[in-house]
Amino acid sequence: MPREKPAGDFRALSEFRYQIRRFLAFSKKAAWAAGVDSQQHQLMLAMRGLPPGTKPTIDVLAERLQIRHHSAVELVDRSMRRGLVERQRDGADRRRVTVRLTPRGEKILNELALHHSKELRAAGPELVRVLRRIIADSGNSGRRGTKPGRGR
Repeated sequence: MPREKPAGDFRALSEFRYQIRRFLAFSKKAAWAAGVDSQQHQLMLAMRGLPPGTKPTIDVLAERLQIRHHSAVELVDRSMRRGLVERQRDGADRRRVTVRLTPRGEKILNELALHHSKELRAAGPELVRVLRRIIADSGNSGRRGTKPGRGR
């Protein structure tokens, strides 16, 4: 039977979620100010931030954004209509379609990255402080080698 977490854990978890929500609210407003919605911003960021050698296919983007395949298709379609991305056939496998940023998408993403970096410099220390507290508290909570979401 799981042990009840100390009240401090709940406060730290709550504060961590609050700090994340604050950053996400900032991000949403910044995206709107740049003329895109937050999902389009996330799509462009996911594309630009892929690990080396990973091609931006719909399946890869759906996984990175944690959305369903058909939702990723619709997001790419909406982003194409806004001139942010375009589809292209893969040179190695003509059956596969990849997505790439347009110059307009690159420009908007770069502007958003500057704003987000500035916000993270301001808000990041508090987020890191709370996360460190959660990590430290979890090490002292009496768990015996198990991780959340994983069985033995």
